Amino acid sequence: MKKMILLSLLIVPAILLANGHAEGETSRYFMQTGRESDFFPRVLNFTIFVALLYYLIANPIKDFFKGRSANIAAQLNEIEEKLQAAKNEKKEAQARLKASEKKAEEILADAKAEAVILAEKIALANQNELALLEKQLEEKMNFEERKSAREAIDEVLSENITTDDINLDESKVVEIISKKVA
Repeated sequence: MKKMILLSLLIVPAILLANGHAEGETSRYFMQTGRESDFFPRVLNFTIFVALLYYLIANPIKDFFKGRSANIAAQLNEIEEKLQAAKNEKKEAQARLKASEKKAEEILADAKAEAVILAEKIALANQNELALLEKQLEEKMNFEERKSAREAIDEVLSENITTDDINLDESKVVEIISKKVA
């Protein structure tokens, strides 16, 4: 479709320019210039126009496109750098995650070891306390046995022996007290 439009745009002006006059008729252009058509001067004018345009605009257009391509290349490099930085950060984050997981495992292992040690200490302390309680119980039982024996002896003696049964004279009392004091 584009080719047809382009071809028609080229052919239509050529047909219009090929339009001639009848015999004997002279055109105003021919009378002024002595030529039948102004095709070559127009081509020359167009060529000069294009050359001037090229001379004036070519370098700025080239610079614009070079700058644009350089800008696009710079943006692409910047994006690649950011992508690389993101990949590096991801690797670092994964490394930190692995290190954290390893540290967590070490902490758990240490906590288990400490729990075992603490349980052993508590068991040992309980055994020691139990032995101490048994010893105290034994001592208390011995004390209670002696106490009950004393009470029994005191009861027997107080029931069977009265103060009238014991004869002590003054010299005997003084001797007993002096032994106690000395």
